[in-house]
Amino acid sequence: MRRLTTLFPSEFLEEHAEELGVIEREGKLQISVLVWALVFGFAAGESRTLAGFRRSYNSTADETLSPGGFYQRLTPTLAEYLRDLVERGLDEVAVPNAVDADIDRFRDVMIADGTVLRLHEFLSEAYEGCHEEQAGARLHLLHNATDQTIERIDVTDEKTHDSTLFKTGSWLQGWFYSIARTSSTAVLR
Repeated sequence: MRRLTTLFPSEFLEEHAEELGVIEREGKLQISVLVWALVFGFAAGESRTLAGFRRSYNSTADETLSPGGFYQRLTPTLAEYLRDLVERGLDEVAVPNAVDADIDRFRDVMIADGTVLRLHEFLSEAYEGCHEEQAGARLHLLHNATDQTIERIDVTDEKTHDSTLFKTGSWLQGWFYSIARTSSTAVLR
């Protein structure tokens, strides 16, 4: 926890939120509490509902938010803000020059990974899940391990497989699909 709070101090979280327009005016929302409620309270808890996320936020914040006041803040701008935080975290914890000498002979080492996020069934038209009466989104990440960079981040419905977003040349046809069925895939080129 200390590592995260050092990496993301409250001042940085607030300033970056203001830069992106997540916080339009001074109000009840405490952005640092929202971030930590998402990371520690909501994402790690057993009940992963928006109501549970709101309860987690309200249990820590100085001023509680009503359901409507909380849900209206879940915007595409907030999603962009959280995406920026993930990218910053990945950039900061990636250790440069940590690539093994055996990997140096490859031009790039690409890692494709997808994580499923369960959503409320009301979102099933926009984010079709793998199971009936369930919605799901998939967060796709393409990481260049050689350069220690994020090449691509996408959010799709749960049924979209990582391999459809990672375009390869004819040099990898057939081979990629056989290893792409795992939850994480490393491709050396």
